[in-house]
Amino acid sequence: MSIANVKFLDIPKIPDERGNISFLQNLDQIPFIIKKAYWINDIPSGTDMVGQANREFQEIVIALSGCFDVVVNDGREEKIFSLNRPDVCLYIPQMIWQPFVKFSTNSVAFIVSDQEPDNTDNFVNFSKFQITG
Repeated sequence: MSIANVKFLDIPKIPDERGNISFLQNLDQIPFIIKKAYWINDIPSGTDMVGQANREFQEIVIALSGCFDVVVNDGREEKIFSLNRPDVCLYIPQMIWQPFVKFSTNSVAFIVSDQEPDNTDNFVNFSKFQITG
């Protein structure tokens, strides 16, 4: 995969004076069927999370609260995507290195994937990822 395949996707937002509603629907908005959803919260401001690359599965990342950057790298090129709105998500295909960095206070990162990941399905060492990728 190439970082050219990493892209922002708009999520529908239904505005209301009481608050906005946004939602994800399989294949209507994202290029895979959701099999797992999880979130990362209570992240200290300024924290950088160690990167990983998923061998087989794709992900969508949303900043539900606060903001953070996702640094994507395909082993040849690197690009930074800033997430700061809950109605925009970042699509990350398989085999893309992806540390999350520069979390603001009270950030919540929401992630959905097309597979139930396990520790054998990803790279946690950038040097090994570069050799394989």
